[in-house]
Amino acid sequence: MDCYPSNADNSTVTYRVGIINVTGYAGMEAARLLWKHPAAKLAAATGRSLAGQRLGEAFPHLANYGDFTISADIDTEVDVVMSALPTAESAAACAPFVRKGIPTIDIAADFRLRDPAAFEEWFGKPHPAPDLLPQAVYGLTEINREAIRETKLVANPGCYPATAILALAPAVAAGITGDHVIVDAKSGVSGAGRGSGAGGGFGYSETNEDVTAYKIANHNHQPEMAQELASIAAGNIAPRVTFVPHLVPMTRGIHATCYAPLRRSVSKAEIMEIYRDFYRGHPFTSVSATPPHTKHTQGNNMCLVHPTIDERNGMLVAVGVLDNLVKGAAGQAIQNMNLMLGIDEEAGLDLPAVFP
Repeated sequence: MDCYPSNADNSTVTYRVGIINVTGYAGMEAARLLWKHPAAKLAAATGRSLAGQRLGEAFPHLANYGDFTISADIDTEVDVVMSALPTAESAAACAPFVRKGIPTIDIAADFRLRDPAAFEEWFGKPHPAPDLLPQAVYGLTEINREAIRETKLVANPGCYPATAILALAPAVAAGITGDHVIVDAKSGVSGAGRGSGAGGGFGYSETNEDVTAYKIANHNHQPEMAQELASIAAGNIAPRVTFVPHLVPMTRGIHATCYAPLRRSVSKAEIMEIYRDFYRGHPFTSVSATPPHTKHTQGNNMCLVHPTIDERNGMLVAVGVLDNLVKGAAGQAIQNMNLMLGIDEEAGLDLPAVFP
């Protein structure tokens, strides 16, 4: 892609974006966010069940796209591709673009785990493109910004791991926590994906007025959290992760409360300073002086983090919140795209939250 004006002022350049599977929540959210992007436009969008339909007819909230038509395949030239296919289907669709050198962001989990054996263990089938795993960079910009700039393949983080890693990273990197962390997290129903539907137990009558834990200590996001926290851990203390996710009756949002024993005494003022230093210069993670609400990030690309110390018990307690469809999926993908294309990291993403 030698046409990219690397490190130049390319604010007037329009990059052509292809979305594989625009019909899922993450895909349609990427299309929504791209509408006002100053340097990129949606050029192609696929949808297996809706090919041939106009995007705005299939999804009226995207009516601004006018005559733009959903296709069966990406049938035009594109400069960057995002795949929002389900896990274990996405890698095969991404592979041809990666091999052509086209920057590719996989929003599924296919390239997140570096070890193909771990992928098979957690997802129950062989990895579809193990030869590409060494090229993949884990796409959490707050810990891998420079590597993302240089790669052609980004593994977009899962929504739960993005929240938990951002809540814990400053403390783990500073070496002040022990070798075990606990992540107690809640997700809105959209995290299950658009295809889950009422028949999958995610309809209104089943989720309203109800909270449930699921995949207790056996969720496939657990190894993702452990892998990435280990990559930044100080003193070779790779934390073990106990992860319990919960489904709560809201549409969007992730709320993660994370616990870790402290290796030394740390004051509340000191932990706030550690976190603020770590996230200085990162536009989409902000350290909050008070516990944040999921609604404080609804519809935008922010992650809000609040660390504190349980002084009586020598524990770090860190809360993280984000919108699972934006910073937890499509917004993070666009943030990664911006870095890969050498444009302003915040382009198209400088949006306030929707409240209430």
